[in-house]
Amino acid sequence: MQETPSSPLLVGIDVGGTKTQLRALAGADRVADHVRPSSGWRPHDPDAAARWLTALVHDALPPGTRPAALAVGGHACETPRQCAGIAAALRDLLDVPVRVVGDAELLVPAAGLDKGVGLVAGTGSVAVGRQADGSPVQVGGWGAILGDEGGAAGLVREAARAVWAAHDRGEAPDALATGLLAAFEVAEVPALGAALESASDVSAQWGRHAPVLFAAADAGSRLAADVIADGGRALAGLVARLAARGLAVDDVVVAGGTILSQRRLYDAFAAALAEAVPGARPQPLRLPPVEGAVALARSIL
Repeated sequence: MQETPSSPLLVGIDVGGTKTQLRALAGADRVADHVRPSSGWRPHDPDAAARWLTALVHDALPPGTRPAALAVGGHACETPRQCAGIAAALRDLLDVPVRVVGDAELLVPAAGLDKGVGLVAGTGSVAVGRQADGSPVQVGGWGAILGDEGGAAGLVREAARAVWAAHDRGEAPDALATGLLAAFEVAEVPALGAALESASDVSAQWGRHAPVLFAAADAGSRLAADVIADGGRALAGLVARLAARGLAVDDVVVAGGTILSQRRLYDAFAAALAEAVPGARPQPLRLPPVEGAVALARSIL
């Protein structure tokens, strides 16, 4: 049997939309660093979510070890009530101090900050912060059909709208139009509507085509450049909403595969943020978000 670490074992879990990472530290020693798919994660069923997390803890930790404290950042854990339900179910199963937050709330502590805004622009988009009394506030998100502006799926949706508008004006297809036609395997612009509507998983199936938008901008498409600029303004608008509600927005920690891999979008966001919220300081997250979960676990020990 594995000897129990002499230092308290802190366990942090980042449950993302695609993958989940568990990291466990005993003092400065990394006891476990485990990555697996997020399939089976059901955040709207607290008992099922707690069982899923408990199984992950048991699988990832060495035999004979148990957490001294556990913190989880959960994808689609959208309200304090929902997160509290998962935390209560986890405490019943593991009998340790537990904290559960939305996954975007891991960004600020992962950056080593006590307060600020976490902004995610990956497949979707969302911004989170905390009021002076510690109450969490989330803005944005809402899925690719109605929201997620500046995320990959939302950008593709807006790119299609821009292409349709150009078609209605009688303009010849440009690099953005031809790129979308090829990506969705249709022959003409009017057929894009049916192609988008046929997606069984809108966020994933739209979002994977976002590189077409950036390639078109690089090829000189004015439509693509405008969509990216609008996406940057939408992301800055999320931070502005938090500022208008009185939250501290001096530091904005930015994460997400779309914005961190596409410099055009990051620059558009940074420029729009400087105009919308003067003094706000954007910074890309340099560490994995799971580090934020470990920091939260340390705070409740």
